Amino acid sequence: MPKTLFKIDLTKSMSKQEIPGHNRWHPDIPAVISVKPGDVFRIECKDWTDGQIKNDDNPTDIKDVKLSVVHVLSGPIHVEGVEPGDILVVDLLDIGTLPGDEWGFTGIFDRENGGGFLTDHYPKPAKAIWDLQGIFASSRHIPGVKFAGIPHPGLIGCAPSQDLLNTWNRREKALVDKGVGPAWKPAIPPLAALPNPENAILGRVKPADFERIAAEGARTVPPREHGGNCDIKNLSKGSRIFFPVYVSGGKLSMGDIHFSQGDGEISFCGAIEMSGFMDLHVDVIKGGMAKYAMVNPIFKPGPVEPRYSEFLVFEGISVDEFTGEQYYLDAHVSYRRACLNAIAFLKKFGFTGEQAYMLLSCAPIEGRLSGVVDIPNACCTLALPTAIFDKNIVPV
Repeated sequence: MPKTLFKIDLTKSMSKQEIPGHNRWHPDIPAVISVKPGDVFRIECKDWTDGQIKNDDNPTDIKDVKLSVVHVLSGPIHVEGVEPGDILVVDLLDIGTLPGDEWGFTGIFDRENGGGFLTDHYPKPAKAIWDLQGIFASSRHIPGVKFAGIPHPGLIGCAPSQDLLNTWNRREKALVDKGVGPAWKPAIPPLAALPNPENAILGRVKPADFERIAAEGARTVPPREHGGNCDIKNLSKGSRIFFPVYVSGGKLSMGDIHFSQGDGEISFCGAIEMSGFMDLHVDVIKGGMAKYAMVNPIFKPGPVEPRYSEFLVFEGISVDEFTGEQYYLDAHVSYRRACLNAIAFLKKFGFTGEQAYMLLSCAPIEGRLSGVVDIPNACCTLALPTAIFDKNIVPV
């Protein structure tokens, strides 16, 4: 078994670990581990909320979760010889649960505390706990379904340079300062999560630097040029990721491990979230960013995924479900409509809307941007594997 370089004590918060992690992006957060190209090693991770969610039937913890804590990450990891302009190559050799902690959770966040993709339809908090047995997940809160997971890190990436960090903060603040998004954009969730020093965890940053870094550090909520919180379910075992490098050593960090997720992770807390481990191999392509015109990470998916072969596919088009307003080739609205159509269908088979919403978030659902040229309607689709249900849901 690979040597564990970052070990987690699940009884302690991330800031109290023997090797503390972090929950902000900043180039001045010191690396806590050093490895060499060619090394194989194990990294353990807490769940993204730093243990705020409990294995019980009460959704109060989902309602009251402190979002300024997320996401807690393991790292940064310094890779010897890696410099800005290089590509850091990361192989995901294995991903799994920690012994004795074989469970996960999916949630709907309260509209006033984070919301989600369908928050105007499902504004109240809800929670589903999943029992994880080998490759399968089942839940006492969503009975009648069982499926194979596709474990993956929701969040993994290298540290930004100071210039890149400044770019992130400038452009996201400009978006918030505009005060409006597209015409359909509700007030919740907000337009962006700007730097916030509250509950900042900064690893081994020196006390003299803490206040500055906490004030500047980018939140981990969105994906950006370095990777970050991309929530790509096929970034699983056997995948090879090519990361752009912006600082010496790369400063790779990771966390937010998912046992399973549907495309879009629509309820925001929508995967089967868990603590876990990742076995990694690292290498470097010198000067790779210029050589391959890299702006964002590239990855080669691994061969391991659930092999469901029969699906029901739900279409959605870019027409507002409340007002009937026509939008022009709007994929966001189209995918929302596909999700709502699938939820309405599942309610006919005894599921509540909340159960269906969480299920579409965490089961291995296939989402597609199916058409963006047929004016005025973009068409998105959601493919629901029928074998995950213990009853036949195909219309007859």
